[in-house]
Amino acid sequence: MHSLTIRTDLGEARISRHIYGHFAEHLGRCIYDGFWVGEESRIANTCGIRNDIVEALRRIQIPNLRWPGGCFADEYHWMNGIGSRQKRPCMVNTHWGGVTENNHFGTHEFMALCEQLDCEPYICGNVGSGTIYEMQQWVEYLTCDGESPMTDLRASNGRHRPWKVKFWGIGNENWGCGGSMRAEYYADEYRRYATYCRDFGDNKLFKIACGPNSRDYRWAETLMKQIPARQMQGLALHYYTVPGPWHDKGSATDFTEEEWFSTLRKALFMEELIRKHSAIMDKHDPKKKVALVVDEWGTWYNVEPGTNPGFLFQQNSLRDALVAGITLNIFNNHCDRVRMANIAQTVNVLQAMILTKGEKMILTPTYHVFEMYKVHQDATLLPVDLSCTDYKYGKEAIPTVSASASRDSDGKVHISLCNLDPEREIAMACEVRDMTAETVTGRILTAKHIYAHNTFAQPESVKPSPFTDARLEKDRVSVKLPPKAVMVLELS
Repeated sequence: MHSLTIRTDLGEARISRHIYGHFAEHLGRCIYDGFWVGEESRIANTCGIRNDIVEALRRIQIPNLRWPGGCFADEYHWMNGIGSRQKRPCMVNTHWGGVTENNHFGTHEFMALCEQLDCEPYICGNVGSGTIYEMQQWVEYLTCDGESPMTDLRASNGRHRPWKVKFWGIGNENWGCGGSMRAEYYADEYRRYATYCRDFGDNKLFKIACGPNSRDYRWAETLMKQIPARQMQGLALHYYTVPGPWHDKGSATDFTEEEWFSTLRKALFMEELIRKHSAIMDKHDPKKKVALVVDEWGTWYNVEPGTNPGFLFQQNSLRDALVAGITLNIFNNHCDRVRMANIAQTVNVLQAMILTKGEKMILTPTYHVFEMYKVHQDATLLPVDLSCTDYKYGKEAIPTVSASASRDSDGKVHISLCNLDPEREIAMACEVRDMTAETVTGRILTAKHIYAHNTFAQPESVKPSPFTDARLEKDRVSVKLPPKAVMVLELS
């Protein structure tokens, strides 16, 4: 039998709700025909922002939203997105499809979206093609509570009071689409930008540096060595789970068990990335003042047939739900260093929460995992000791089970379990030390086929259901975890 020991007496670290953050880039149909439909749309909206999407994201308690990119951020000039929409200049989105961007969704619209979502904004500034002065003015425009040219400009656009904007990214992927910079050069640029991005009033900036691409440990080492901790509150990490080579990533819904295995194995690589990057950060920042911010993660497949290849529209199956469950378990278990993350992306792009088609909207299996896991937000991490067999395919093997656990402010313990094996049921014995639970309830997300997904014709093919096959005996919970499943148990 597989076993899991949970130490309720050793919990100290808090799982920041910001680990469950999201990402909205001006890419494909994420913003336009996603969040933004315009005030004249027949689709129900509030000030141009689609109501059903807002309601769905509020249900998963979205904590923060990253915008406007992504690669788009380093060609975005924010002053083109304020003032009368009819007078805003257009631009060509050279990164994503070469389409014309009309700038109708800009700073005020984004801040209105965050207010409707009741989440914190995370703005990524332009380092690649912008200037320090431009970003300095953006910070002032949004957050200054005194008299200045930027506050006058803000007032002329209908907003007298400043907003609270804590999270600021100083560039995006500056080793690539954000300027093809060397680590040493970017470190110097970051120090300059961070110097002039200042706090106004009681709005204290949390400045996030462009960190490494996947396993670029030298980039992380260089930045941690050359940037003082007082100037950098977060170091970003980007990693995508891609089952095949970049030129042919594979289908989101038409795949074999070999591709299922490969995808989950690559998702588990996040554990190694976090451990190695954290070791580098620990060497220079032993008190863990700087957060590791995984602000782009998720699956990346070939686009759906017949769609614009620059729009990155892909379906979302049970396989993606397992990737989400595995990754969030890893983040939970490393919450002492990982204190923020953003899945890519929220609507209609990559591993999305939501897909839209005209007035129709569907929730993806990944959305349901975030809804199930929201119980971990701001809860206390409980250390776990997992013993399980391997799931083997060919000559390779990965752990069959992924797990994390937490205790919320009401004293309830939540256990997240993922069975990666698509065929084999797992009998699991969970020992919960120093807690005598009286009840156990659960929910499960699974389906008949590994490629099961929701469509506009069948929007509820994959959704959570109650799980009642858990037995509680004093400090032990026995559960049979079905194959290819994500489960969350609650003990109280």
